[in-house]
Amino acid sequence: MVLLIGNFQPDHQQSMQRFSEMMLRELLELGIAAEMTRPEAHFARLVPAQFVFLRKWAGYIDKFIIFPRRLRRLHGVELIHICDHSNAVYAKHFPNVPVVVTCHDLLAVRGALGEETDCPASWTGKILQRWILAALRGVSAVVCVSRATEADALRLLGTSENVPRITVIENGLNYKYRPLPEEQVKARLGKLSQLKLDRPFVLHVGSHLRRKNRAGVVRIFARTKGHWNAQLVFAGDRLYNDLWTQARALGIADRIVEIVSADSELLEALYNQAHALLFPSRFEGFGWPIAEAQACGCPVLCHDAAPMSDVAGGAALLRDTGDEDGFAEDLLRLRDPATREKYRELGLQNATRFSAKTMAEQYLALYRGLGMAT
Repeated sequence: MVLLIGNFQPDHQQSMQRFSEMMLRELLELGIAAEMTRPEAHFARLVPAQFVFLRKWAGYIDKFIIFPRRLRRLHGVELIHICDHSNAVYAKHFPNVPVVVTCHDLLAVRGALGEETDCPASWTGKILQRWILAALRGVSAVVCVSRATEADALRLLGTSENVPRITVIENGLNYKYRPLPEEQVKARLGKLSQLKLDRPFVLHVGSHLRRKNRAGVVRIFARTKGHWNAQLVFAGDRLYNDLWTQARALGIADRIVEIVSADSELLEALYNQAHALLFPSRFEGFGWPIAEAQACGCPVLCHDAAPMSDVAGGAALLRDTGDEDGFAEDLLRLRDPATREKYRELGLQNATRFSAKTMAEQYLALYRGLGMAT
C-alpha cells in the first residue's frame, strides 16, 4: 500500500491540499492501493484564531509531536509519499520503507539561507527550513515539479552518493479545466453580485504571499484604466488593507472585485470569462494558474523567467516583472480579436501537457523503481 502524507489543514495551504487529493484520486483510478493521512488539529483548535503566534506554536505541537506518534503505529505500508517537501521531517519515522517527497519549491529554504526569494525567515523559520533541508537528504527520492526547482534541489542537496534520487515530474491539473458553453459560464458567475458581466475583467489567482506580486498587479491594471472600463478580479486570499490603500490612491478601488477561496468550478468559469490572467509572480515552484487558465482558453501574461515561462510553453505574453508598462500594453493588445485568438489557441494546445493521469503514471513508475510491488 502507498501511504500519502498530506498537509495540516489549519495552515490553509490550498494548493498543497489539492495536490495530495489529486494524487490519491489518480492512484486509486490506476488501481493502486493508496490511503492518505495528515496531521489533525488538537491543540491548534483550542487557540482562538486572533492569537496567531500561539496558534502557530500549538500547530507545531500537533504536527511535530502528536502526529509522528500516530505514524509510528502504522503497519503494512509499502511506500510513503510525502506530498509536500515541508513535511519531509516525517521521513525519519520510516527507516525501512522507501520515502518519496514531492518538492514544489525550495523558495523558503533559500530565503532562510539568505537568498532573495521574497520569502524572508524568522530565526525559528531558519531552524525549520534547515531541518527540512536535512530531512530531504535522507529520503529515497525527491520529485521536483519543474526544472527550476530541480536546479535548486541539485544545488542545495549536493551531488554526493548519499543524496536521494532527484527527478522531475510536472504537475497535472488538479481539476478538468476546459472551455465551457457561454450559458454555463454565465450561470456560475451570475451568483457573484459584485462582478459586472457586461464589462471585461482581468483576473489574478493566488495568495497574499509577497512573491505573488499583487501590488504589481494593481499598478499594472491602473496603467490601463484610462483606456477601457474593465474590472480587476482577485481570486484567492482576502486582500490586505495596504493593497486597498494602494488601489484607492491609484483610482481603481471601485473596479476591484475580491473573491475569497473560489472553488474549482468557480475558477473554471472565471478563467473562461476573463480577458486575461495577469500573473506577474516573481518566484514560483510551478505556477498552476498559468496551466489552468490556458486549459480554459484564457490568454496569460506572466513573468519571463523559469518556471513560469516553462509552464507557459511559448503560449503566453512574457515580460520581466519590472516592465509594468509592457504588461499594461499587452493587456490592451489582447483587445484585438486576432491577437486574443492566437494566444487562446496556443494556450489550449500547451495545456494538454498537464495530464493528471500521466503525472500519476510517472509517479507509479518511480515507486516501482524503488521496489514497490506491482
